[in-house]
Amino acid sequence: MTDKTAPQTRDEGGGERQRVVLRGLFINVVLATGQLAVGVLGRSAALVADGFHTLSDLLSDTLVLAAAHFGAQAADEDHPYGHARIETAGTFGLSLVLVGAGVGIALHAAAALSAPGQLARPDFLALAMAFAAIGIKEGLFRYMRRAGSRLQSEILHANAWHYRTDVFSSIVVAVGVAGSMMGVRDLDSVAAIGVAILIVRMGAMLGWQAMRELVDTGLEAEKLERIRRVILSIDGVRTLHLLRTRRAGGRAFVDVHILVDGAISVSEGHQISEMVRVALMRHVSNIADVVVHIDSEDDEHAATNARLPLRAEILKRLDHYFAGIEAARAIDSVVLHYLCGRIAVELHLSLDLAPTAADARALQEQFAHAAARDPQIASVEVCFR
Repeated sequence: MTDKTAPQTRDEGGGERQRVVLRGLFINVVLATGQLAVGVLGRSAALVADGFHTLSDLLSDTLVLAAAHFGAQAADEDHPYGHARIETAGTFGLSLVLVGAGVGIALHAAAALSAPGQLARPDFLALAMAFAAIGIKEGLFRYMRRAGSRLQSEILHANAWHYRTDVFSSIVVAVGVAGSMMGVRDLDSVAAIGVAILIVRMGAMLGWQAMRELVDTGLEAEKLERIRRVILSIDGVRTLHLLRTRRAGGRAFVDVHILVDGAISVSEGHQISEMVRVALMRHVSNIADVVVHIDSEDDEHAATNARLPLRAEILKRLDHYFAGIEAARAIDSVVLHYLCGRIAVELHLSLDLAPTAADARALQEQFAHAAARDPQIASVEVCFR
């Protein structure tokens, strides 16, 4: 029996993610305008370059905005697990932007080192703007990171670190402007190459994480152990196996087989599976959906039941085997237990058919003997009620 709960059909934080990104986008527009204007007036080529770098952030913000919008859409017929992987793909795209930005900064710095005499000497206004950019971008980083944690959004986390790389580039600009004002013309270019290496490293790390999610890499060992402990704490769960997990947009999906007593009812097995689902959703963070498969035996190692016939075929055989037993016409119900590659049959009859213990034993032997020749039937037990 499998108990499936529908995955989240809509993303409650999708609208908030979009608002967070829009605020960052607006601040970037204002900041880039200020950097370009002050860079021209303050005679700072580095500040002008940083202004264009900030403008390029608008492209990544647009990418994040689109990913947040489409990733928050409800599940549909074509995407039954939702659209969270769009956010993951957006994170991967953003990582490429980071790597490209790092390479671009390194190339620009290398070019500046080869022609240091072409750099103009900036003034104090450019230095003040460079320090202002550091503060603004650091504020954006902290704001975006907090929003990413609150909304459990990987792409907001990725964008936050993009802003942190902008902080580094603005630090390089400040150092370069200050160095140029003091006559050390090459200082900004050397520092820029070091920062470019950090930017490329951050982009590569984010891209690797997104790629792991896109290829369905499971959760970390620590979280898997937490999931196991929660499942085994549920009354009625004997053990578990075939635990599988994957991620989508910072949320986790869990599939698991649990072993329960093979003699319990279908409804009790379903109730145990429901308690497993509820416990995992309640006690393990970021789980979006749980699928619980109920096993009456460890089907990972025990004999398979795949070749055993279903009820209609078994009842047909039993009718044939019991044709000569008069009490067979009074069977109230038949319960079948599929265990260890064979079927245990449970017959329910009225107690009126066996008024004494000797009568009950005789009927038990009669039914068991009649079905004994069937290799797929392990046993026949008669229950009187």
